[in-house]
Amino acid sequence: MSVEIQSTILAGVQLLTPRHIGDDRGYFAEIFRADLFAEHIGAYFFVQDNESRSVRQGTIRGLHFQSEPHAQGKLVRCSAGALFDVAVDIRQGSPTYGQWVAETLTPDNGKQLWIPPGFAHGFCSLEPDTVICYKVTGYYSAGCDKGLRWDDPAIGITWPDVADPDTLSPKDRQQPLLAELPAYFTWSE
Repeated sequence: MSVEIQSTILAGVQLLTPRHIGDDRGYFAEIFRADLFAEHIGAYFFVQDNESRSVRQGTIRGLHFQSEPHAQGKLVRCSAGALFDVAVDIRQGSPTYGQWVAETLTPDNGKQLWIPPGFAHGFCSLEPDTVICYKVTGYYSAGCDKGLRWDDPAIGITWPDVADPDTLSPKDRQQPLLAELPAYFTWSE
């Protein structure tokens, strides 16, 4: 198989590592294959590719998600620099509600994080000029654009030492705590 898929502690969140075929010139990798993704993760349809560049090391973005009817799944990777990528389970009734998982994504390790609908997503740039690329399963909707406080003590994300709260956007400075979050998503077995 051209990609290794590992489950995380959060049901539905998967770590994908495409196989790199390399020589002294560099490498080649199949970054995404719809057939393998559907077979191993689910039949999601991606509608948009997004890219974000963080100029400063320690830039924090998130925690973000979109509510129904425009919920988004995200397949996240890093194409320059390095990032600490986080998913938080916000599915009411889930056995892992409020828990988080994080992965360090870099161009060299090739790792990608699949974050399905029902999870908040955020990241911190570990190097200057970090570029994050991600496919989404739903178009952006301003009315469904929601968030969660990045440093909520009830969640307890262990952010990297370089995480700089001064880099937060005005919107991210005012996000609600998990305890204040309406039940946008519910868990079902």
